[in-house]
Amino acid sequence: MTTKLTLKVDEKVIAKAKIYAKKKNTSLSKLVESYLQFLVSKAPAAPDDVTPLVKSLSGVLNATELRDYEESYKRHITKKYGK
Repeated sequence: MTTKLTLKVDEKVIAKAKIYAKKKNTSLSKLVESYLQFLVSKAPAAPDDVTPLVKSLSGVLNATELRDYEESYKRHITKKYGK
């Protein structure tokens, strides 16, 4: 079931949003509905939450090599090219 919703939005924003909606072959109402659905379906993230990608990268770098990155890079190049 759909219900009518009245919003007050700056006319310039509406004009730009209509152009965007047309490019996406959708209506402005559907864009607003999709955005609101996105907002309410996503659980609020705590500031300390880490994304799965960041978690997967945790521990990949060796901290002792980071202290002297120039020497580390030289070792890498020497190993890679054998010079």
